[in-house]
Amino acid sequence: MLSRRALLLAPPFFLCASRLRAHSARRIISIGGAVTEILYRLGKAEEIVGVDSTSLFPGEALRTKANVGYVRALGAEGLLSLGPTLVVASEGAGPPDVLKLVEQAGVTIIRVPDEPSPAGIVRRVETIAQAVGAAEQGAALVKEIEAGFTRLADARARVSRPAQALFVLSLQNGRPLVGGRGTTADAMLSLAGATNVASSLTGWKPLSDEGLIAAAPEAVVMMDHGPGGAASDPFALPAFAMTPAANGKRLVVMDSLYLLGFGPRTPAAARDLMAALHPDQVGEAKR
Repeated sequence: MLSRRALLLAPPFFLCASRLRAHSARRIISIGGAVTEILYRLGKAEEIVGVDSTSLFPGEALRTKANVGYVRALGAEGLLSLGPTLVVASEGAGPPDVLKLVEQAGVTIIRVPDEPSPAGIVRRVETIAQAVGAAEQGAALVKEIEAGFTRLADARARVSRPAQALFVLSLQNGRPLVGGRGTTADAMLSLAGATNVASSLTGWKPLSDEGLIAAAPEAVVMMDHGPGGAASDPFALPAFAMTPAANGKRLVVMDSLYLLGFGPRTPAAARDLMAALHPDQVGEAKR
């Protein structure tokens, strides 16, 4: 028990957190779009009191839960004011000092691996399911995800001519920021049976006009809302107009979390991207 003097001196948000924890059941703050999606799939929506701004699916998450801010720019006071008993956070959440302060306030933090792969998604689900006592629901979700990846592999085997694709995260001052090796974009293109023409780069890097023309993408993939806002038309830029993708304007635009979230919907997202990049080889998208 805190002494009367300690209670008088304690910061207000620490007191709020302590009182709420003392009079309520589990209160979860979910940090990361895929983390929130998994928690909802595990049937834990009622226990969630706050989510970060990347928790775009399901749509009700941000509509009905407190928004604690961007996944990498969190504040300790905002988190603790919700009186959480558990914070489930993607590996890249932070800043680290903020999460350390939350832990020091007595809140359990579960860090969820971010690896963008089928095995990584399974580990995400298993980690979260164990943390919230949902082993049975977690096993069922893992089974569903693995079946989805099996169907995806069957479809990918029918791709005999992989599309030469370029993933553009944003267009800044007429120069594209593209996904090279080790990015979620590179992993998603691989799952969709495509070849990443920016594989000579590592991470997210700007690409010069000369580099873009040399890469010669047959298709361009973008998110509907990237760091610079809504997706722009890349073919309005001279360098893009000189690529094979400009013939027929082969531009694929998809929802950001669906495409790069690497959550439960990833097999379906990869299948949709595959169908968009190889319509003559795998037919229309099927879930």
